[in-house]
Amino acid sequence: MAHPKSRPDSSERPARRPRAVPRRLAPYARLFAVPGARAFTAGNMLARLPMGMFTVSAVIMIATTRGSYALAGAVSATGLAATAVVGPLTARMIDRYGQARIAWPASLIAATGAVSLAACVRFGAPDWTLFASYAATATTPNTGGMSRARWAHIFRTDPAARHTANSFEQAADELCFVGGPPLAALMCTVFFPESGTLAGAVLLVLGMLIFTRQRGTEPPVAPRTTTDAAPPPLRLPALLPLLGAFLCIGVVFGSMEVATIAFADGRGQQGAAGVVLALHALGSAAAGLVIGTALPPTGPVVRRFALCVCLMAFLALVSFGAASTGSLLLLGAALLVAGMGAAPAMVTGMTLIQGTVPAARLNEGMTWAVTALLSGIATGSAAAGWVAEHLPVTTAFTVPPAAALLAAASASSTLVRPGWARRR
Repeated sequence: MAHPKSRPDSSERPARRPRAVPRRLAPYARLFAVPGARAFTAGNMLARLPMGMFTVSAVIMIATTRGSYALAGAVSATGLAATAVVGPLTARMIDRYGQARIAWPASLIAATGAVSLAACVRFGAPDWTLFASYAATATTPNTGGMSRARWAHIFRTDPAARHTANSFEQAADELCFVGGPPLAALMCTVFFPESGTLAGAVLLVLGMLIFTRQRGTEPPVAPRTTTDAAPPPLRLPALLPLLGAFLCIGVVFGSMEVATIAFADGRGQQGAAGVVLALHALGSAAAGLVIGTALPPTGPVVRRFALCVCLMAFLALVSFGAASTGSLLLLGAALLVAGMGAAPAMVTGMTLIQGTVPAARLNEGMTWAVTALLSGIATGSAAAGWVAEHLPVTTAFTVPPAAALLAAASASSTLVRPGWARRR
């Protein structure tokens, strides 16, 4: 009688093969295979979410308790102006002394300002305390810029990986701006008016604590002599047209938001404006993830940037055509497609800045780009608001394509600047 085959010992069994990563996701899997990358990304996402929460929370909180949208708008505008001044200074200190030494205390100051704002609103403090408290949140570090700086350091000799990382970071920006405002509005209306601001402060502190503890991926601090010798970003002639393009791109974003809200309100569908705007951000986020894998970087990045901004300008014109039909459904579809043109412009623009600004001042350079973008958003919001109030509502949709054409002109001017062919 034959003996049954004995089972092989577990130690003799072949090792289980790791699950294969889909080919399209392989570039992203490579990013997060870097030790510490998942942790600093998780912390950065938590710390980045308040960027989309603070403004909405402050407006709802102040308008609800003080009964004045004018006061709420003035306080938020003061915070934006303070950010434009303090943000680059914070980034310069991060470049000089390191992310962990500066970003963590700067986040604590910003969180303290947010908590102070909530307390002043809660206990009926004078109006001037609202301005002072919200201005303190300007020390919030540029979390997206610090994350991009880490990727640039990790993959400093791998342009393809840097392209994928920048694509991921752009998608992360869009997702935070999609999820942040609704979360803040929900908390302020379901719980109590100050809850959105307080939640943003907690997320900022917790996320920055996780992010800064990942010291292994932090870019090394350049020697003091190297930092002092590197020219300030604003003195780089090649950077100025890029900042001009980012300013105009910000006008596109800000004017598109206000024009869409006014368009929906004019048709008695103001509640649908948030959904339509979310389609624009989702289109940008999806495009950001796709171009990180499906469209590897080829050719000079300065040429790709100009082409991407020109594409964004064309899609903005399509949005104007959709608005002219009077259909909110067609406008939503057009904004979804238009969003797909925003991400490539932002990804290539940030890549170009990384190749333009000296490594010793990289955070400062990217923060200036974000400052230009935020300034453009404020300008675009004001311009589209004035047009929507004094002219037919659909006329407000002429602002985004006009600004996009100016951005394309500024981006295209980089093609003829001397030295670009040598640098990139």
